[in-house]
Amino acid sequence: MAPDTTSPRPVGPVIIAYDGSDLAEYAIARAGEQLAPGREALVVCVWHPADVGFTPVDGKHLHAASGEEVEAAAEQTAARGASLADAAGFRARPLAVHAAPTWQGLVDAATEHGAGLIVLGSHRRSGLVGHLVGSVGAATVAHFDGSILVVHRPDSGD
Repeated sequence: MAPDTTSPRPVGPVIIAYDGSDLAEYAIARAGEQLAPGREALVVCVWHPADVGFTPVDGKHLHAASGEEVEAAAEQTAARGASLADAAGFRARPLAVHAAPTWQGLVDAATEHGAGLIVLGSHRRSGLVGHLVGSVGAATVAHFDGSILVVHRPDSGD
């Protein structure tokens, strides 16, 4: 019997963007519900000394000019995200990536590791604020040739 070539096979690891936020945690949990258990994942925390761009897991204040301090905090943050991804059913490894802007770090990590999917949470910024602040999700979609799972937190009704 010939192998089934109609079912898509996972390509490389899943890249999961993790910045230490509640939204990023929610995205990991939802991705665990949507994707097959046991998928390999790289949980990526993108950092840059001048624009930290993530929330350190221990709530510690960082001196943004200290690259070594920011990098160490990014590694801890990625490790925390990988632990959450393991609990969600992935076989996860942490990866701290030095890049700016954030979308570039995600796309570069996905390309370097042969990932076919990037998972990220979306803040749903809109209007003038959303336009001025920009969107990591929109930029990642615009620059990555693979698939992207954008996870939106349900409205809280506020």
